[in-house]
Amino acid sequence: MHPLQSLRAFVTVAREGSVSRAAARLHLTQPAVSLKLKHLQEELDLKLFLRKPQGLALTPDGQALLPSAEKALAAMAAFGQSARALHSTLRGRLSIGTIVDPEFIRLGAFLNRLVERAPQLETELRQGMSGSVLEQVRDGRLDVGFFLAPPGVGPGVLAPEVTHRELTRFHYYVVAPAGWGQRILSAQWPDLAAMPWIVTPEDSVHHRLLKGTLEPLGLAPRGVAQVDQEACMLDLVRAGVGLSLARDALAMAERQEQGLVIAEGIQLPCALSFIWHRDRQDEPLISEALEALAGVWNLSAAI
Repeated sequence: MHPLQSLRAFVTVAREGSVSRAAARLHLTQPAVSLKLKHLQEELDLKLFLRKPQGLALTPDGQALLPSAEKALAAMAAFGQSARALHSTLRGRLSIGTIVDPEFIRLGAFLNRLVERAPQLETELRQGMSGSVLEQVRDGRLDVGFFLAPPGVGPGVLAPEVTHRELTRFHYYVVAPAGWGQRILSAQWPDLAAMPWIVTPEDSVHHRLLKGTLEPLGLAPRGVAQVDQEACMLDLVRAGVGLSLARDALAMAERQEQGLVIAEGIQLPCALSFIWHRDRQDEPLISEALEALAGVWNLSAAI
């Protein structure tokens, strides 16, 4: 005998008041339902139904047992759902390479959506520069990461085995200390390159963008200080040390709040991308991260 099937037959007949209707709902034959009821009544040594002209009606014993039977079926359904969820719940550890500030890459919203979708997933964040994040994604130390490069380029020739999803485009501006307005008024790249610069390591997108702009012109920035954090760069610009690159929103805010000067007519286009190793794009961890990211950036979830 199958107790759950017998309980299900009992509850369904009690609700329907008819063996035929219960059989149709359970996708069984009428004799099969009748047999299950017979076995259940014999096992319990109780009469559960009375036959009436309009169908079957519960006896007092049947009415007393019906709530317990319904609870038992509900509990088993919940048990089965929990077991199925264990099969479908993603587990593991996702290491994410982060860059610049959390607000710009929408890190909080991304992690929140990821946790909602995969509550058993553990995340590890490692802050760095674009180049170092790219290198760690390429060699497997990171699963995914954020990356900055010119629009439409992504990792490109730097790491052809790493693929990307472009999230947004923006510009870098050349910013100068307050009071430098006359020095950089109408200045072109030869003039700007000769001025003092706060430069960054090769792993930084600032370095790559500036090099990509100046090298074809046979120029190089006159570096007087090297830093690896945007906040430090802006601090040195405010202190009057030299020029730097700044994201458009930051540059505008610094001009408004600190009086920094923006070189007019000079913009370096850039794009924020999400990167992962091409060989791993079918892994559940990567797919889940991309799904969460698509919701945050309003993108198609397809790779």
